Amino acid sequence: MSAQPYESIPLVKGLPLVGNLPKFLRNPLANAQSLEVHGNVVRSRTFFETVTLLGPDANQFVLHDREGNFSSRGGWYYWIDAVFPGAIMALDDPQHKHHRRIMQSAFKRAAMERYVADMGPVIASVVGAWTAGPMTMFPQIKALTLNIAARVFMGMTLGPEADRMNQSFIDTVQASLALIRKPLPPFAMWRGVRARRFLVQLMQSKLADKRAAEGPDLFSQLCHARGEDGERFSDDEVVNHMIFLMMAAHDTTTSTLTTMLYCLARNPGWQDKLREDAQALPDAQLRYADLAGCERTEWVMKESLRMYPPLTSIPRKAARDCEFGGFQIPRGTPVGISPIHTHHMPSLWTRPDDFDPERFSPERAEHRQHAYAYLPFGGGAHLCIGQHFADMEVKSVMHQLLRRFKFSVPEGYRMPYQLVPIAKPRDGLPITLQAL
Repeated sequence: MSAQPYESIPLVKGLPLVGNLPKFLRNPLANAQSLEVHGNVVRSRTFFETVTLLGPDANQFVLHDREGNFSSRGGWYYWIDAVFPGAIMALDDPQHKHHRRIMQSAFKRAAMERYVADMGPVIASVVGAWTAGPMTMFPQIKALTLNIAARVFMGMTLGPEADRMNQSFIDTVQASLALIRKPLPPFAMWRGVRARRFLVQLMQSKLADKRAAEGPDLFSQLCHARGEDGERFSDDEVVNHMIFLMMAAHDTTTSTLTTMLYCLARNPGWQDKLREDAQALPDAQLRYADLAGCERTEWVMKESLRMYPPLTSIPRKAARDCEFGGFQIPRGTPVGISPIHTHHMPSLWTRPDDFDPERFSPERAEHRQHAYAYLPFGGGAHLCIGQHFADMEVKSVMHQLLRRFKFSVPEGYRMPYQLVPIAKPRDGLPITLQAL
């Protein structure tokens, strides 16, 4: 049976001009679930018409993509190219494969062991300065992860430029969803382009020293990284990768840690279990060798990422004519998948709206029912290159935090989420810390 033409795909128009964009921005899960009523292949409009493919088979079709049906660059270009040109997630083969092969050396075990050792004292310094009582956690966690990124990625301790760096990353991310796409003052795209200019100048000012001698930080590792044939990154490529990796590392890890703190504050029984595990380890700072023993912390992290993935949707563009779900998808069609929708499918997850970390235990392993049921880090060739780094950082922070404090939220509190472009609390997440 031949596939039906593109025009036969159900179309959800939404509001005039803006289409489904307000609904997507307000609640991407509810938006995806409203599209699902029409099937697992649906046309809808935001800035432009997009085909949304829903479910794990759709995720596999788009991300596994051995046939070369989809362009990652085509999907991301509109959103990020003005502020994150050359981002590894927005490259296509053969360029993507070439860059990823060179970059891998900065994430090998020896480098990762150094990163864990370097982040421990930074965490101790920042968390050690926190005091018991009420605290708005999101800005505190964001400052912590920025300090970790500065130390581990750049080999520097943040001084006066910390606030400007933080604001620069905020501005570049917000520019990705700017309604006005040209850098006209005082609008978001103008702020994002200006912020990128500052970050480029900062990275360029340190390039010569990083090139001169190989150090343990990621910046230096990228400067000296070589592919199998001895190829290296150009100065511009190093700068582009550093800006994107710094943003991705501290923004997505901030999102993950904030969600974990919220979930653990609302589920003190799980908080006690993780604290018991942390206190059973001999050292105040986590070591690389301890990571494998943080099993229950990993379950909680995975459950937090399932419920609130930092990226709720992943865009692509059809690079050639293809078919899915009985419909034709012509070359040039914007295509999107929805991790947050798949993460809440009752056919895959037991009571998907409940916080239940044991669904990731070896006995239940709900995430293994389908290779693309769980994708907080994407999948396929573009699987996030920093996912193991994120795992180490989250476990290192939680280890020290759990050994120092209990934390709670008021009875009945529900964190208001902003889920686009990256999941975060609208109210900053008020939490009360109790010193141990």
